[in-house]
Amino acid sequence: MKKVFLSLAALALVASVYSCRDTKEGTIEDSAETMQTEAENVIDEAGDAIDNAADATEDALEDAGDAVENAAEDTKEAVKDATDGQ
Repeated sequence: MKKVFLSLAALALVASVYSCRDTKEGTIEDSAETMQTEAENVIDEAGDAIDNAADATEDALEDAGDAVENAAEDTKEAVKDATDGQ
């Protein structure tokens, strides 16, 4: 009877260790998938931020170009007025 009881206890111990290992592996896989999803989201957000920054830079450069053209025209007109059209 003692041997049967010890055998059942040993079998229960082996089963509990094995089931805990499966749970940990599942948890690790779930964590890895979650981390991968979060990394992909961060990469997507960074890409969006880069696109937005590029668009803003393009708009700013266009505005600066327009301002330079307007300043050149204003300077041309001021010089023409100062020299009485000569």
